[in-house]
Amino acid sequence: MLRLAGLLYSLISTTLAGTFIIAVLVMGYGTLMPILWAAVAGFAVSLPAAWLVAKALYS
Repeated sequence: MLRLAGLLYSLISTTLAGTFIIAVLVMGYGTLMPILWAAVAGFAVSLPAAWLVAKALYS
């Protein structure tokens, strides 16, 4: 299940990080730090999300 979660993480993390970055840009924050924090938040949120999706697919 760890390999499946790793594969899903690579897909989910880029999607969530991109979504969070777009949300930050739409809110009007165009400087470097808000964009970086949004990307980091997307990668951090995707860890449990990938694990939950892998767990649901595996069982």
